[in-house]
Amino acid sequence: MPQTAFITGATSGIGQSTARLLARKGYRIIACGRRQERLDELKKELEDISSVVTLNFDVRNNAAVTEAISSLPEDWQQVDLLVNNAGNAHGLSSIHKGSLEDWDAMIDINVKGLLYVSRAIIPGMVQRNSGHIINIGSIAGREVYPNGNVYCASKHAVDAINSGMRLDLNDYNIRVSQIAPGLVETEFSLVRFKGDANKSKHVYEGYKALQPTDIADLVVFIATRPPHVNLADVLILPTAQASATNVHKE
Repeated sequence: MPQTAFITGATSGIGQSTARLLARKGYRIIACGRRQERLDELKKELEDISSVVTLNFDVRNNAAVTEAISSLPEDWQQVDLLVNNAGNAHGLSSIHKGSLEDWDAMIDINVKGLLYVSRAIIPGMVQRNSGHIINIGSIAGREVYPNGNVYCASKHAVDAINSGMRLDLNDYNIRVSQIAPGLVETEFSLVRFKGDANKSKHVYEGYKALQPTDIADLVVFIATRPPHVNLADVLILPTAQASATNVHKE
């Protein structure tokens, strides 16, 4: 039977590209997200090359996470690869001007959402003594930049959780990997700037940012290494980026 990949945040950007590439590599796809119409479009696109199941839920809602995963047909219950991709940034404000609503959203999605999904999937991997988890972190999990306070904190948490997972699951033949991207041209900045397309556009002007397919390529590469090989932690940047805030623009 083909391996099954469970991908959160599959309705756009990195998650969507990852679903496409893994499907072409022969994986069955469980695509998860909040926008059902986009999930339907993705399933229609991929069903000629792979088997696809979609789950519509918000990772912030543990009850919804549990219900959705429990609803999987029996022959889809075995998840071989979990890609914890769902996450976002809200706002770019100094700590004394930050929005509590934004802070809650980032912590709930980037940290608690990753934990809720992982808690539902990992016990099956432990029982089978096999599996692979790829957590999508960020350069913000390694560096803190001005006005990035809580977002950076949430991605530092992902980095710590990734390391903790690898330690805790070492006895169960489960690989745990993290990809920490720099600037990737997705809907990320559009969400951060509350739908302001002009501000979002400026983030990616004057240089070539990473594309979602670049990260998806790396997910596929990591997932398809021999069983004795685990790429535990990978930082990937566009050539123009030297650090979180150092970007060469023309």
